[in-house]
Amino acid sequence: MQTPLPQKLICLAVAGACAVLAMPAYAQEAQPAQPAQAEAPAKASADTTASQPTAETTVVVSGSRIAARGFTQPTPTTTLSSADLDKAAKPNIFESLIELPALQGSTGRTTNTFSTSSGIQGLSSLSLRGLGTLRTLTLLDGQRVVGANVTGVTDVSQFPQLLVKRVDVVTGGASASYGSDAIGGVVNFITDKKFTGFKANVSGGETKYHDDKAGTVQAAWGKGFADDRLHVTVSGEFTKQNGIDSPGFGQVGAGGRTWYNNPALQESTKEMQAAGLPRYRMISNAQHIQYAKYGLITNGPLKGTAFGPGGTPYPFQYGTDCVGNFCIGGDREGSVGAGTNLAMNFKRKVAYTRISWNLDDDNEIYVTGNWAQVTSAFSPNPGAAKQGNLSIKCDNAYLPASVAAGCVSGYPTGVMSVGTSNGEFPANISVNPMRTQRRGVIGANGKFALFGKDWSYDAYAEHGENTTVIHVNNITLNPRYNFAIDAIKDPATGQIVCRSAAARAAGCQPINIFGNVPINMAGWNYIAPSTGPMQHTDSSQNVVSANINGELAQGWAGPISLAFGGEWRREEYSVYGDPYGAGLDTVSPYSASYPADPTLSTTGDNWFAGNYHNGKGAFTVREAYAELNIPFLKSATFGEANLNIADREEKYSTAGKARAWKLGATWQTPIDGLRLRAVASKDVRAPNLSELFAAMTVTNQAVNNNQGQSIQIQQRNVGNPALKPEEARNNSFGLVLSQPSWARNFNFSVDYYDIKVRNVISSLNPQQEVDLCYGGNQQVCSAVSINGPAGTNYVLAQSFNFASLHTRGVDFEMAYRKNMNEFGLPGTVTLRGLASRMIHSISDPGVPGTTPIEGAGAMTGATPKWKALVQQSWDGLMGGKLGLNLSERWIGAGVFNNEYIECQTNCPLPTAAHPTIYDNHMPGAVYFDFGGNYQYSKQVSAYFKIDNLADRAPVLVPQTNLSLGLNPAVYDSVGRTFRVGVRMNF
Repeated sequence: MQTPLPQKLICLAVAGACAVLAMPAYAQEAQPAQPAQAEAPAKASADTTASQPTAETTVVVSGSRIAARGFTQPTPTTTLSSADLDKAAKPNIFESLIELPALQGSTGRTTNTFSTSSGIQGLSSLSLRGLGTLRTLTLLDGQRVVGANVTGVTDVSQFPQLLVKRVDVVTGGASASYGSDAIGGVVNFITDKKFTGFKANVSGGETKYHDDKAGTVQAAWGKGFADDRLHVTVSGEFTKQNGIDSPGFGQVGAGGRTWYNNPALQESTKEMQAAGLPRYRMISNAQHIQYAKYGLITNGPLKGTAFGPGGTPYPFQYGTDCVGNFCIGGDREGSVGAGTNLAMNFKRKVAYTRISWNLDDDNEIYVTGNWAQVTSAFSPNPGAAKQGNLSIKCDNAYLPASVAAGCVSGYPTGVMSVGTSNGEFPANISVNPMRTQRRGVIGANGKFALFGKDWSYDAYAEHGENTTVIHVNNITLNPRYNFAIDAIKDPATGQIVCRSAAARAAGCQPINIFGNVPINMAGWNYIAPSTGPMQHTDSSQNVVSANINGELAQGWAGPISLAFGGEWRREEYSVYGDPYGAGLDTVSPYSASYPADPTLSTTGDNWFAGNYHNGKGAFTVREAYAELNIPFLKSATFGEANLNIADREEKYSTAGKARAWKLGATWQTPIDGLRLRAVASKDVRAPNLSELFAAMTVTNQAVNNNQGQSIQIQQRNVGNPALKPEEARNNSFGLVLSQPSWARNFNFSVDYYDIKVRNVISSLNPQQEVDLCYGGNQQVCSAVSINGPAGTNYVLAQSFNFASLHTRGVDFEMAYRKNMNEFGLPGTVTLRGLASRMIHSISDPGVPGTTPIEGAGAMTGATPKWKALVQQSWDGLMGGKLGLNLSERWIGAGVFNNEYIECQTNCPLPTAAHPTIYDNHMPGAVYFDFGGNYQYSKQVSAYFKIDNLADRAPVLVPQTNLSLGLNPAVYDSVGRTFRVGVRMNF
């Protein structure tokens, strides 16, 4: 039954939404791309693998707001059904999605494990086209979700995953339909809103190395009441993954993994480069020459003296081929690279409910509530490496007598330089983020008749909050550390004390860093207080949104359809850091837990890492949009075609006005099963809260000073409230072959895309700034200071709208299904393949003196030239009870860096933009996954999955600072993983 919808009802349903026009959620659920019994693991395209729609079929896909009979949208969209996700058998849907070729550069629990201060550790956020998580819009049932970080990106781990019945991945600009952030595309999670019954999933697993043990428990219940007018759905989920802990110091792989070999990028001297040798060479079994596990003298006549058991001095074994900061072989006990966790300890807890009431057969009001908490824990590195930058005086009370005597005679200034890994520290640094989401939505959707036409609507109001608390343990305060290691004997008592009287008065306790000597725990508690770095962030999002769509008129080639709506949104955040990091002179609710200390800097940045600062900010945006679908061709001779156009106007309280538009077309050609599609769009991304208002944060980095030396610096990041929106031009063209008469179960699509983004909000990394400064760029030099005393060197990083991005590539998708009964065999075989060829991924810093950087195929980044996922499944074996599936994940070979010049001899002089390297090749990788499920009964099934079946070791990606040397954004870093589970559905 269809009746006019009273305006009063809309207002009631969305608590005042009629005050603004707003962007819609879905008008109704999309039709499945294939019959449920013939569902492929992933369709070649949500709108391409379907059979030809009948005159009464209404197709809704996430790339468009149009819901109309026979509509085929021009924007490529890949869909994963719940059956696809079940076959992937991952403890987190996020881990299934990032295997898709179009998703490149996503963050998860295996990325950023080296980071203490970034704030994004453990954040499961998606990135399309390698354009970054900030340029990918992630939705839940077509609705925005409060960000789990001040950047505004959502955390997929906070979604109610058991109720997800499909995920639409829109691989194209969608800002005209959905608003800001959709430059790379949209990932839309669609839940089962009318789930009835009870279902559960219980699984567990571990790796071949008996680590990263994981367990998942999920349950959902739904039931209709009052003649099914009232529907209630509730779900709860818990997942725990123990992670892969650090093995500590030295060349030792985590959990018995033998592939770790201390990779490093060795830098030659200026003299070697002038003689025609390359600047960089990738080496294995690397030993850093500026520190040892328990201390190493790095200058003067005692250079090469290290300290062992009980502080006994011994000659350090440097190894061979010593160039710049690295040797090959030698004493690698103090290496810190292996000390980075391969995967975080990770827990997610989610509770969700949806309650709906059918006003009549066509109209529904509903409320949803979601509570989710995601916690992580990991160690970025052991100890706290000091790269030869400690000034030790000859009268230090802990120096062995022989060393002290040599210091007095050999160092006229009475000071020598020492580097150390601080292997005597009793515990590794531990970073512990916790994100808690609280989200509620009230809304209405349904149908009504107007002027003799059928219309549908969707309106909602959302309030979401996210609280992120990060605690860092076992980390030192730099000033206290420096006071504590500067120890002397008190002439009056003969006791060893801190040299500084002011530090002694503030509680300084001396520590011995020379040799394998148990640390004085009073000294440890002084330099690493239990109240370590802390950050507390509160983010909120309020949205009022509405959408209406229907048929304007019947055109000569089909119905002319219109969707229109608008949105009002407010984003707000506030963040407090601890006083030692944020500044003792700042107002903080946590000051009582951090006693005043006159030896600490009042402006903050006292910690070795994790110096979080205070900040706050907010913005509002008003948007209105309209989208039209106009069929203009319907001919038995020439086929059918339609034009899809959309326009969105936005006004931000901070960044001003922005506009997005889309112009697309599809042509169902007269050739059997062949359809062409093309779309051009202008897409936008407004600056987020962090980019606009972030207070200064400081992280420790090591940079090369272009003289073959590694310098420890502070990277100081700060927001810029003058930022404007990014603007992108997104063009794509593709062809779709959908179930032609000569291959009824075959679907194939190929799409070319070209995305140009200007006014990109970006900043240079510290090494780029240092290189540019040494290259003579005075503008950049004003933000660089690396020639001061230890602890004072810094590089200031602030974002501006000066960069640009250009990404081009081709996507391929294929699905084929065959009933094996034709060959006298049981069951059905399904083949599915997705591949992405990245032609270009060019980033132009936009600063005088810089050159564009090609990222396609650079294996230190996130955009390999080729990424593919191929799956084969055989279902219906053993009387329909058994199903087996095999998949291959392929990463094509590439280079270390496209800007590097490969040469072995007679090399040109390297430049900051184009360094030289001995071998620039980086191999690709293929990973095999195997799984299966067995249906015990209609209600109960069991399944298993083995990921990385061959236990393929990751390709090592060496760095200049002897970090772990992995790129988990490209390569599998965990190894063979086993999982088993049981699903129940009653």
